[in-house]
Amino acid sequence: MKWTTAFSKGRPDFRQNKILQVYLLLFGLFWIYTVTHTTDLINWCIENTLTVLSLSVLAFTYKRFKFSDLSYSFIFLFTIMHVYGSQYTYAENPLGFRIQELLDLKRNHYDRIVHTSFGLLAWYPLFDFFRNHFQWPEWVCKVLPINLLLSFSALYEIVEWAVAEVFFPAQGMAYLGTQGDVWDGVKDMVLAFSGSVLGLTLFSLFRVKKR
Repeated sequence: MKWTTAFSKGRPDFRQNKILQVYLLLFGLFWIYTVTHTTDLINWCIENTLTVLSLSVLAFTYKRFKFSDLSYSFIFLFTIMHVYGSQYTYAENPLGFRIQELLDLKRNHYDRIVHTSFGLLAWYPLFDFFRNHFQWPEWVCKVLPINLLLSFSALYEIVEWAVAEVFFPAQGMAYLGTQGDVWDGVKDMVLAFSGSVLGLTLFSLFRVKKR
């Protein structure tokens, strides 16, 4: 597996990219499984709207913007986590309940895990994109993803609230997954921000150690 960051230049076409083909196949099978075994179909559809849109953008721009295998691995991992959360609703996720019982927590924290993972796993693909497409100074490519991920997280919370309030008020609480916490949205944004900072930190430590 090649972990170097590179775009169209020198990157294989999709038909030659075995890793990406495997990811797509596994995600498709898992996606079908979750929709056929979901406990709340309407919530599943709401949660997967952005998933479909995001993956569509990656597919339509693939010829121009080809990420590294590491970036695609992070994207694959996050989408799997998100789709798994949508299968049961985040507040009712079985893995979250197991963690809650194991650590004697007051709530199901699967949503918090995914929000943290969003910042952690999305930082590198954005860094990958900025460094290779725009050729900006490396410090800009490192810091800008943190700013964007915080903005994306805030925008998602706004859209999430608007969709639940306007279109699906009956499923609003299940979709939002606040579990009675009035500060849930704010905490989610903080966790996404913290995850992105952690992503930068781990990347910097790995590079120093590698050298």
